[in-house]
Amino acid sequence: MKHARTYFDRNATAPLRAEARAAMVAALDLVGNPSSIHAEGRAARQAVERARGQVAEATGAGAADVVFVSGATEAAALACAGRGLVCAPVEHEAVLAWCDPVLPVDSGGRVTVSEPAASALQAANSETGVLQALPAGLAVVDATQAFGKVPFAFDWSGADMAFVSAHKIGGPKGVGALLLKRGLDLAARSRGGGQEMGRRAGTENVAAIAGFGAAAEAAARDLAAGTWDAVARRRDALEDALMKGASGLICPGRGGPRLPNTSLIVSPGWKGETQVMQMDLAGFAVSAGSACSSGKLRGSGVLAAMGLDDVSAGSAIRISMGPGTTDEDVSRFAECWLRQWHKQRARAA
Repeated sequence: MKHARTYFDRNATAPLRAEARAAMVAALDLVGNPSSIHAEGRAARQAVERARGQVAEATGAGAADVVFVSGATEAAALACAGRGLVCAPVEHEAVLAWCDPVLPVDSGGRVTVSEPAASALQAANSETGVLQALPAGLAVVDATQAFGKVPFAFDWSGADMAFVSAHKIGGPKGVGALLLKRGLDLAARSRGGGQEMGRRAGTENVAAIAGFGAAAEAAARDLAAGTWDAVARRRDALEDALMKGASGLICPGRGGPRLPNTSLIVSPGWKGETQVMQMDLAGFAVSAGSACSSGKLRGSGVLAAMGLDDVSAGSAIRISMGPGTTDEDVSRFAECWLRQWHKQRARAA
């Protein structure tokens, strides 16, 4: 029996939600520029502001403090560039590009922050799923992976800034938001118009923003309903099956607080890229780490920071599932992966 492909790369991008698709289709019929004051422009502006309110409600920010941007990478640049911030080497490359990676990381992936006001810290790691304890007063929080999967409220975090991305929660690609502490002044880096309250020039992508708002509302609803609890049980079942059926596996972060959907499986000596290709041919989409860096022929910097050697760091795959994942998906993947593992061991013998 031939099965449909199974998508286990949700941390790279989540499938588009029906609610987001419907909101985007409706917004595409809005002809006006949201900066225009005529009726058509006001209708477009209304769609943008409705989405701003939805994102604010879902993230625990004030609507006036939500700045729509092209995604988390732009938001990280706006928040971090030129501020002399420090971070840990487990951060996403969008943060590493602007911060000095000197904060210590333990073997479980947890970061020690000594000066929150001068630090950027992720709420959750995209590769391991490890959740950080966010100290009050952080300069910047990367909430991209945590948003919609675990409780997060910007107003409770005490941070100056945080950022999120639409396509991680089932919204469209190419739109995100920077969240600002009330009263915080942010200098625009793109200039030419007064959009986004003077914080980010450029005509708003109305359709994408509308889709983002709808996805944020739906994601908050799913989280409140406990949808991700079942995902966590399936994640644990998958890890148990793999570790029972194969020797020598490492699951970084296992046993500590993690995202409910994320498993990083390390089989030392079996290259992650090889595993990804073999699983792809078998009908499963997984990754060898962050989608922004997995195409580079090197081991995971996250795992290196956690103390794994080069061979192990290059032998990882990430499985990130979602609410649509079934028990059958998990059992079929475990069976397929273990079959390939035994073949690889036999070849190496």
